[in-house]
Amino acid sequence: MPMFSTVFYEVAALLLLAAGCGAIALLLRQPVIVAFIAVGILAGPAGLNWVHAADQIDLLAKLGIALLLFVVGLKLDVHLIRNMGRVALATGLGQVGFTSAVGFGLCLLLGLDPVPALYVAVALTFSSTIIIVKLLSDKREIDALHGRIAVGFLIVQDIVVVAAMIVLSAFAGGSAGAGSLGALLGVLGTGVVFLASVGFAMRYLLPGLLARIAASPELLVLFAVAWGVSLASLGDALGFSKEIGAFVAGVSLASSPFREAIASRLVALRDFLLLFFFLSLGAQQDLRYLGSQLGPATALSLFVLIGNPLIVMAIMGWMGYRKRTGFLAGLTVAQISEFSLILGSMALSLGHIDAPVLGLITLVGLITIGVSTYMILYSHQLYDRLAPWLSVFERRVAHAEDPDRTKAATGQVADAIIFGLDRYGSRIGEGLQARGWRVLGIDFDPEAVQEAERRGWPARYGDAEDPELIRSLPVGGCRWVVCTSPLAETNLTLLDALRQQGYRGRVALTARMPSDADRLTRAGADLILCPYFDAADRAVERLRPANAGRVTGDTSDKGSGMGTLFSHLE
Repeated sequence: MPMFSTVFYEVAALLLLAAGCGAIALLLRQPVIVAFIAVGILAGPAGLNWVHAADQIDLLAKLGIALLLFVVGLKLDVHLIRNMGRVALATGLGQVGFTSAVGFGLCLLLGLDPVPALYVAVALTFSSTIIIVKLLSDKREIDALHGRIAVGFLIVQDIVVVAAMIVLSAFAGGSAGAGSLGALLGVLGTGVVFLASVGFAMRYLLPGLLARIAASPELLVLFAVAWGVSLASLGDALGFSKEIGAFVAGVSLASSPFREAIASRLVALRDFLLLFFFLSLGAQQDLRYLGSQLGPATALSLFVLIGNPLIVMAIMGWMGYRKRTGFLAGLTVAQISEFSLILGSMALSLGHIDAPVLGLITLVGLITIGVSTYMILYSHQLYDRLAPWLSVFERRVAHAEDPDRTKAATGQVADAIIFGLDRYGSRIGEGLQARGWRVLGIDFDPEAVQEAERRGWPARYGDAEDPELIRSLPVGGCRWVVCTSPLAETNLTLLDALRQQGYRGRVALTARMPSDADRLTRAGADLILCPYFDAADRAVERLRPANAGRVTGDTSDKGSGMGTLFSHLE
């Protein structure tokens, strides 16, 4: 049988197996990374021994890694780090430093030699940006304060891991020259020239070129891939690594107005090619070492699952954030990332670690990714159980989140408190203010809070599901509490917290479906807001023929669809 046909059949079988295991992972609410590594183990020499086209799979794996680093560089959002200020840098660098130092000592206690121990310790510090962003997006928490902080320090981690790869590449280059300082400086000097050349292209060549080819989306994506792979190859040829070259290529396009269009089209290709990296990684695992690795992997996994969140909570608590924010942000670092596995593979190729050490890193990755996924999915339930023991991580006044907390709790008065300052909630708040009401807005998106304050009405950061926030709000003299979130659980949690606080005013909750509306009514809500149904009913009223089919008169209030709501509130 021709070699091409054999490889084609092998890849087809691997893809079918990966799709099946990915579906199982989806049912178990696990990231597909876990399934792909499991497929590699199952199809590799330790399992069914299907993987024979190692060179072809390795090529696709290297392309996947290059595209991963390219997209990371392309989406490097330094603006987000600057907006989050000290907290992103403090938590990112603090957690990396703590995990590296303590993890190194733990690895030595577990019997690893110093160099492998250092690599394992560094691998434990990085968390998966891809997995965390996906989980937070699914939970609609990516714009919450803890979500923004998490993304901020994950970006800091990405920068640190790239820096670690640069140092590793320079060290490898120096080793080639009998460890001489001159060889090491030569690699670094070449790197400076490389970066200067890319900077020149960013300033004078790429803007005009991208503007010309952007007329064809297909050509734009093709150029982006070619640019990323070419700089990856150049970086490797100059003595760095393919990963560094690809990252620099991404950064060179990050300031382009076309970066979002490029990134959105490359994500699917990146994820597909990364499949082969995880398959290859799984196929390299030797299950003969599993018994001896299980104990160390369990100890290191517990350190990552518990130690990493604790240090983030300690740093954020010291900086003045609430224990709830620190806890939810801390859970996002309770796993190691795909970069940890890439760093381990790179160290293996350089001869700095052996296959059992890479297997140890991979096993820790499987355990921590699997467990932390459930920790993040059920983060609010975990917090409710652990909250009484977390007060040590919170200052008496959480000034970083709410500098006016004391004022709000003791003297501020509001006729209505609105949870959710999106277009719907903001419109309600503005309408009530126009009728002379004193309105206080609450939202978990800091930008929404800032936008409300720019419009001239008070707003605070907060989450409707945080019972401690309710205790700090001026609900005593409040006539109405309005929640615009369509999530039934959020509304029910808020209603229960208000009752525990002794709130005696009226409550308006939002429902997306009639079944949710019935549930909220039975729970005791005074008014159910159904934005889509209410808007449709109002549209029917406006479309109903008046004078020979012609709609006349002032439609400023009618167009808002708020007349019925305001009549209920008043």
